[in-house]
Amino acid sequence: MSKPLIGLTANFKEASGEQPAFSYLSAGYYDAIGGGGGIPVIVPPLEDPDDLHELLDHLEGLVLVGGADLDPRRDGWMLHPTNRLLDPRRETFDRRVAKEAFIRRMPVFGIGAGMQLLNVTLGGNLFLHLAEDKPNALPHLDSLDPAHRHTLELVPGSLIERVYGDGELRVNSMHHMAIDEVAPGFDVTARCPDGVIETIESNTDDWFAIGTQFHPEATSASALDLRIFEEFIVGVRNAAERVSLPV
Repeated sequence: MSKPLIGLTANFKEASGEQPAFSYLSAGYYDAIGGGGGIPVIVPPLEDPDDLHELLDHLEGLVLVGGADLDPRRDGWMLHPTNRLLDPRRETFDRRVAKEAFIRRMPVFGIGAGMQLLNVTLGGNLFLHLAEDKPNALPHLDSLDPAHRHTLELVPGSLIERVYGDGELRVNSMHHMAIDEVAPGFDVTARCPDGVIETIESNTDDWFAIGTQFHPEATSASALDLRIFEEFIVGVRNAAERVSLPV
């Protein structure tokens, strides 16, 4: 069975002084896709929509990677003083590619800010700063400990429950924004014990999409976390098989 081509969005840094503009991506993302059974394809923030359509025609799945904060002004909210924004070119592209993936019903895995992007793309919204919006929440960001972790409460029968099963579960946590209202078409399948949403999954039969607020690709992740990528590739294969079935 051939391995599916999985697109990975990339970060972007604009030119500064003598340094040219460039795109970059943590190796953890493409190593995790490769380890899960797919072939990673790094997707830079293309400016021509026709080029994006041509590229997506050749991909079978998409990973919306994490990064800095989404600009809340694009969704009708005020900028919070703590927001550290994605480069505008990357955010414009990521929003475009997320919408196109939904239109095509292309399987998507959103991680960190990528999960938040999935949510706002389909009509949900975000907490802009957990320390103010949910002052009783557990710490979700520790600047002195990049491996900071917390437990999860899983929904039985979900993909995320299938990955982790029973037993003590702790995932990395490195965010100050989070999902507030969940977009139509998604179910919450894991929360931190304080109620903060940590995973979402599409509940529509014709679209396989998942999101994790934590980072299963990071160096602070565990071998169990990486199984999420295996499940994603299985979902990509299943989606491709449904498309190829005769009507």
